[in-house]
Amino acid sequence: MIFNKKLIPKNLDDYNKLYDSSVSDPRKFWSDVAESFLWKKKWTDVLSFDFSKPSFKWFLDAKLNITENCLDRHLKNIPNKTAIIFEPNQPNAESEHITYKDLHKRVCRFSNVLKNNGVVKGDRVCIYLPMVPELAIAVLACARVGAVHSVVFAGFSSSALSARINDAQCKMVLTSDGSFRGNKTIDLKSIVDEALKDCSSVDSVIVLNRINSNIKLNPGEKWWHDELSMVDSECVAEEMDSEDSLFILYTSGSTGKPKGMVHSCGGYMVYTAYSFKNVFNYEDDDIYWCTADIGWITGHSYIVYGPLLNGATTLMFEGVPSYPDFGRFWKICEKFRVNQFYTAPTAIRALAKHSLDFVNKHDLSSLKVLGTVGEPINEEAWDWYNENIGKGKCPIVDTWWQTETGGIMITSLANVTEGKPTFATKPMMGIQPVLFDENAKEFDENNKNGILGIKYPWPSIARTIYGDHERYKNVYFSAYPGYYFPGDGAFRDDEGNYRITGRVDDVVIVSGHNLGTAPIEDAINMHDNVVESALVGFPHDIKGNALYAFVILKDELNSDNIVKEINDLISKTIGPIAKPEKIQIVPGLPKTRSGKIMRRILRKIASGEKENFGDISTLLNPEIVSKIVQISL
Repeated sequence: MIFNKKLIPKNLDDYNKLYDSSVSDPRKFWSDVAESFLWKKKWTDVLSFDFSKPSFKWFLDAKLNITENCLDRHLKNIPNKTAIIFEPNQPNAESEHITYKDLHKRVCRFSNVLKNNGVVKGDRVCIYLPMVPELAIAVLACARVGAVHSVVFAGFSSSALSARINDAQCKMVLTSDGSFRGNKTIDLKSIVDEALKDCSSVDSVIVLNRINSNIKLNPGEKWWHDELSMVDSECVAEEMDSEDSLFILYTSGSTGKPKGMVHSCGGYMVYTAYSFKNVFNYEDDDIYWCTADIGWITGHSYIVYGPLLNGATTLMFEGVPSYPDFGRFWKICEKFRVNQFYTAPTAIRALAKHSLDFVNKHDLSSLKVLGTVGEPINEEAWDWYNENIGKGKCPIVDTWWQTETGGIMITSLANVTEGKPTFATKPMMGIQPVLFDENAKEFDENNKNGILGIKYPWPSIARTIYGDHERYKNVYFSAYPGYYFPGDGAFRDDEGNYRITGRVDDVVIVSGHNLGTAPIEDAINMHDNVVESALVGFPHDIKGNALYAFVILKDELNSDNIVKEINDLISKTIGPIAKPEKIQIVPGLPKTRSGKIMRRILRKIASGEKENFGDISTLLNPEIVSKIVQISL
């Protein structure tokens, strides 16, 4: 991928000039960036938008297929370059190097499998697979035939999976017999079987044999390898409109069911490719590794699409950082001479708890850029990462963005702009952040906390919530009309650097994953002995934030097994990732006279505070606060 050199800043002065031009004339700027791509038909207009509807259209009437930019265009210049390195879970298993030529063939073959099974442009395909090459291949194959992929993280429960399949009305499910995770194997197929008991839209299921579990398929289900044997590797890419849907990816909402964020073909392509190149300072022969799962937006944008659009070598890892020991990440960095390493603060904090011997026995001299994603990184973790992994020589890019934004929004640019511990720092080109005060007024002062907003659209902004545009409007565009509201607070320093201060709604970021409190509370409340519950986040040394559940029981005499039973319910309904760190049985919850739970007070208690709860006299039941404090000590 070759961008015009004028669009790639080389130093801070370049960045400032380019940023200024990108916000003074965004249409020209993004048109110039888009010229770097392969289009079947050019756009008639760069942008049309209306925040009040809300409606955002980029590169109007343009035609393309994103896979031609990820694969076909590279066949001329770099056919034998490694596109994907696959490192299996088992450290003694052979890694796989897939060239662009091979990846193109494998994507085309699986595209034909999809077509053979009745998948056509616009159909939704649910992908529930472990971190194996077939996951990336399936994603790209969907994009090639014009199907909308909806990847569900293969750690979610059957009910969470069925909810997503039903919401998107998926026609097909792609899964495997199971997955390897550290020293465990996970039976994915039985989870899918349970999910599909209530999914009438699904016509076909294709199963990858990953763990050789000797399962029998249900009637109508097919083996992945059998289907591949019936097709060739020629498949013409479907022509897509720039605004056609590329994928649906679900993110937790503060209330109600998860939100299916819809991303479009053209704008998402342009922004993810451009941000990848700039943020990580990627050069042609670099080996890039993002440790995320493709089930999350980070994996979509910065394992699959962003790197492949740039003709990069991207590494996929099936396993976990603790298996067979806590040096696995660093062993992989040494093994493949990784240049850019992108992971979550949670992983950094967890690894920092263990002996430095796990780090020091590996040669990390190939590393040039370190990145963090998922949540703000605390200073202690930043320092450990900088000193022990980067050896004080690697810039750290602390990236702020969301499933909804599609790509990185605020970050330093490696070797271009200055990093600052605990700060995301500067906006990406074309991104216009603002801060609001408590009266919803935009302010310009620095060294002040506020609520973050974005005042101009960018190409990879999500276009809607699938099937519920009104919710999209209410959640992101109603609180601050004319702006995008991400739900985060921020602090801006004198240099215009931004530090993200955390959620200002009822979503808690645990280990880099957005978890809505409402669905977890619903799961807790399903227990026969639970009257009511309230879930809040509190600071955690490893996870960044953890979940604390306050639970009222009908009968406290029968509470012996309640914690285990509640956790089992949550695991079954949502997934193990949503289990609270602590479940506290309480006689009541602090409520306003209108019946609203005062979570502010519960957050303080969960964080270990015993007093300074502000004026509680307006509560319906002020006496309950001291009772909860006593119980929680």
